[in-house]
Amino acid sequence: MLSQIYYLLRSKVDGSYISANPNPDEAVKFLLLFQEDFDAHSYLNTHAPDLSDRFAIESIPTTQLKTILKRWDFQGVGVIQDPLLPSIEFLIIS
Repeated sequence: MLSQIYYLLRSKVDGSYISANPNPDEAVKFLLLFQEDFDAHSYLNTHAPDLSDRFAIESIPTTQLKTILKRWDFQGVGVIQDPLLPSIEFLIIS
């Protein structure tokens, strides 16, 4: 069985993952996923060029995604559609 590979940005300082909270009135966190590693690089270089050396790009198969969501208390994922804008598709995972 083949699985999709996603790419995550993880802090080299504290090990946390880059996440989004689209509604600050709610305590809902979404793990940001990139479909390609170069999209993650583009996102960092566009939106935080001075901090890009503080993050590592990790690859993860979809089979491990639920484990990370549960361990880090994420309610869903935000799949980056365009890293330059950014355009994000949010999905709640139950």
